[in-house]
Amino acid sequence: MVAPPDNDDVLRARTLSYAYGGSPALLGVSVGAREGEILGVTGPRGCGKTTLLRCLSGQLVPDHGEVWFGEVAVHRLPALDRERLRGARFGWIGTEPHLVPELTAWENAALPLLLSGTARRTAKSAALEWLDRLDVGECARIRPAGLVQAQRQRIAIARALAATPSVLFADEPTAPLHRADRGQVLRTLTSAARSLGITVVLATQDEEVATLADRTVALVDGRRAGSSPASEEEGRAACSVSA
Repeated sequence: MVAPPDNDDVLRARTLSYAYGGSPALLGVSVGAREGEILGVTGPRGCGKTTLLRCLSGQLVPDHGEVWFGEVAVHRLPALDRERLRGARFGWIGTEPHLVPELTAWENAALPLLLSGTARRTAKSAALEWLDRLDVGECARIRPAGLVQAQRQRIAIARALAATPSVLFADEPTAPLHRADRGQVLRTLTSAARSLGITVVLATQDEEVATLADRTVALVDGRRAGSSPASEEEGRAACSVSA
């Protein structure tokens, strides 16, 4: 199939299957998200949430199935074009902040903007604004080694939001935070998404976090909960062929 989905979804996956070394991680998963929507992906550890987000964001190419961003067939793009798409239109927040140790907090938060050619003053202003909104403005001139894990994670979230991506993939974004801090960070994240029209795909095991989503899909053992046996068998067959 070469045509994009005929609906209002800005991001759409069709019958995605993916296996690690012959072990299926996704089995025929289809999902879509509209512009400005917060889509929650729920399920226990090991159910395929991270793999789904990595396929949707172009970090992984599915063994079977399609991923569309608007009219762009992400699954068909060469590796360099997928990397460019991620840099220009997608944001990512993981469970580990992965900051550049040689850069200060504001430089880390501004890095995607600086790499895209944004003027340094403009990039710094945007970075400082998000650091302030996430209550780590006082850390702006400190390098990661001088910060605790929760502060580094907030800086990573600021980095993702400062670039104003079209789609933000958030894989257990509050996992490194203390429970008392999670609510404030999540409110900032969801408020930003709604005010800026960012589509958020939020993977979480936390039921409280999932309530912030406009809609949720649940994964169980690599497939959508309640999916038909036929779609599961299709996924298994695709993984077997790819392996």
